[in-house]
Amino acid sequence: MVKVLFFARLRQQLGMGETTLPDFSGSLSELRKTLCEQHPDWSPHLQRDDIRMALNQELVETGAQVKAGDEVAFFPPVTGG
Repeated sequence: MVKVLFFARLRQQLGMGETTLPDFSGSLSELRKTLCEQHPDWSPHLQRDDIRMALNQELVETGAQVKAGDEVAFFPPVTGG
């Protein structure tokens, strides 16, 4: 099982803070595609170029490999001031 978390405005846009994928292994890009296929209304939010992804609390590129037991987080860029 892969735990998937959504932060900041994504949490509001998707209507949830987390979900799970029971039998997933593949790249982050494939995970994002799977989520968008399962929830087509999420696609405009998750497919944005500025969305960041973390794997086990480390920022990674979309080619990073995800396996059972991993935690993936999606979040928009954050600005500070």
